[in-house]
Amino acid sequence: MIRVARRVLARSNACLRFRRACLGIAVVLAGVAIPVRAQTLGFLPETDFYVKINSSMRTDLEAKDDRDAGVSTQFSIGPSIQFSLKPLLRLKNVKAFDLDDAKQRPLVVELGYRTLTAPDKPITNRMETIVTTNFPLKFAFHLSDRNRADLDWQNGAFSWRYRNKVTLDRTFAIHSYHLIPYAAGEFYYTSQYSKWSTTALFAGCLFPVGKHVQFDTYYEHENNTGKKENKQDQYMGLAAHFFFSIR
Repeated sequence: MIRVARRVLARSNACLRFRRACLGIAVVLAGVAIPVRAQTLGFLPETDFYVKINSSMRTDLEAKDDRDAGVSTQFSIGPSIQFSLKPLLRLKNVKAFDLDDAKQRPLVVELGYRTLTAPDKPITNRMETIVTTNFPLKFAFHLSDRNRADLDWQNGAFSWRYRNKVTLDRTFAIHSYHLIPYAAGEFYYTSQYSKWSTTALFAGCLFPVGKHVQFDTYYEHENNTGKKENKQDQYMGLAAHFFFSIR
């Protein structure tokens, strides 16, 4: 009888501990769910037209809803020109089904101009200088490291920011179709706050369609600490990339 009583007591104590653990988990999940619900999920559309001029040069016209680094809704449009080294064989094998053949090249240098407009704000003129390096990894993975400087003029005032974006992706085949999931992180240093003020994390997938169109769908979580308060934003993005050649 004593052994039975001990077993019953042990089971009741275990049940009590289990209930307390469940209650604790529920409280934690509720605490996490409240701020997530409070955050709004924005939508970022984008369109890019790439035209290859020769084997090492191409142009780009970009139009997008630009909310980088926690800025309010603004529209960005402008051209770029890219110069690149010759493709590497290993990169060509890894990125064979990606329509963006710049990712097959170990080094890409880009110069661009953007006009940014926002409601009730003066126009911002931006010069972009970008250097991207691409690396083939084991198990058919691809790594890119993009270093970008934005030089902004607004109402005669000048500001700048440095951005570093690292992306890891891999191509997967589903029968005869190939898709390219990826994960990325981008970090901003802004002259306005004289510090690393923004971190953006991405999870997305590229969907090639035919020979000229590729869609990029992604989720972005952005954390901004430029001001005293910590501001977090979430976005769903959809970019349509069109690739052509005059050759």
